[in-house]
Amino acid sequence: MTAARADLYANRQVILTPLDENPAATVERIADLWRATGARVATMNPETHDRVFAAVSHLPHLAAFALVDELAARDNAELYFEYAGSGFRDFTRIAASHPEMWRDIALANREPLQQELTAYIEALEQLRQRLAEADGSALEALFARASTARKAWGRNTQ
Repeated sequence: MTAARADLYANRQVILTPLDENPAATVERIADLWRATGARVATMNPETHDRVFAAVSHLPHLAAFALVDELAARDNAELYFEYAGSGFRDFTRIAASHPEMWRDIALANREPLQQELTAYIEALEQLRQRLAEADGSALEALFARASTARKAWGRNTQ
């Protein structure tokens, strides 16, 4: 077992999504098992879990898949990939994920994912409008809000 690691779940987030029919004692026992591995355990109802992960996991995967696929379909795709740098690499790393698995995840969580796609498309449309209007102050304000939020999240995840 060369790949076994005692600290695999140390300080990792594990989310339990108990159903109404799950006895509280059973859920707590499962939580204790996870805590024994070093994991941080949270509990969410399944609907909240699906909404949250549609936004912070599934949508980023779809965005990365879409961008890479759109560029790869261009007649001169090799030109774009030749000059793609670290930002592209970082943003699209997850587009190399397992296609069959992500197909299944997208379909299983399609309603919350469609809601998140709609919200994201609206945000992109607002960006497009700010660019069309050459509204530098609105762009900068959005970039500043996003930068502040990302930095705050980054500090909380270390």
